[in-house]
Amino acid sequence: MRGDGAILVTGATGFLGRAVVAHLTRSGRTVRAAIRGPADGSSRVQTFVVGDLTADTDWSTALEGVETVVHCAARAHVLKEQAADPLAVFRAVNCEATLSLARQAAAAGTRRLVFISSIGVNGAATLGRAFRHDDPPQPHSPYAISKFEAEQGLRSIEAETGLQVVIIRPPLVMGPDPKGNLGTLNRLIDKRLPLPFGLTTRNRRDLVSRENLCRLIEAAIDHRAAAGQTFLVSDGTPISTRTLLERLALDRGRRLILLPVPPALLALALKLAGKGAMASQLFGDLEVDIGHTRDTLGWAPRQPGS
Repeated sequence: MRGDGAILVTGATGFLGRAVVAHLTRSGRTVRAAIRGPADGSSRVQTFVVGDLTADTDWSTALEGVETVVHCAARAHVLKEQAADPLAVFRAVNCEATLSLARQAAAAGTRRLVFISSIGVNGAATLGRAFRHDDPPQPHSPYAISKFEAEQGLRSIEAETGLQVVIIRPPLVMGPDPKGNLGTLNRLIDKRLPLPFGLTTRNRRDLVSRENLCRLIEAAIDHRAAAGQTFLVSDGTPISTRTLLERLALDRGRRLILLPVPPALLALALKLAGKGAMASQLFGDLEVDIGHTRDTLGWAPRQPGS
């Protein structure tokens, strides 16, 4: 099922949003871009400036004639948190503003809303069993809690209004010039600094390329069976931290210098420094079962170069 109505993409200048806009435009869709600040005039799609995301954001003009909303905008990638109450700030943007958008979309006659959530809703790490779409949620951070609360609120709005809600929980998203921890790793690689991950070869972490995530978002827009569902996504093959660094270096054309430091020693040092979450991301497992996504949508990740 492919509708001909307009698709509104929020966060359209962000790391994911701009890729979604480009992907849907190449597919011949009518795309609208919602952005926070003034447009630079280079976009070939209709653009709406909506300002900061709050519960009071007025979406009425941007939503006119919109069949589907793809909600990519969020507060994330805060490496040096300055807020006195991070959860309150995350809630205001990722939950309260999201639910306001959903209510306005339902009132405007929008058919479907695709919400980009986070695998962090499932939890921080896996222990011998991959996360499933129907696992009990165990959000582990203010960001993940705000995404989970938004998911709950969206399901309530769905039941009240008939707005079709599709939730996607991606793990770390790979692509050019990423933000957050991947961006930090890229900068370290660019500086040709020796990195102590030469022995970090046994952990298993699922990632998703931006291309595969965009393809899943398009499937979530169109497929009848997507309505009301929660989908996990990945590239289908978990990799170690060392393999991740090797891929990043290869993509950037850089020589990678790795030191053979025992992962247990590095993890202990990070925990003692109060960076336990970072230790989990670098040395722990996070595997994702995408069987439900494959079976429901007939979707499968494409491997690099295919």
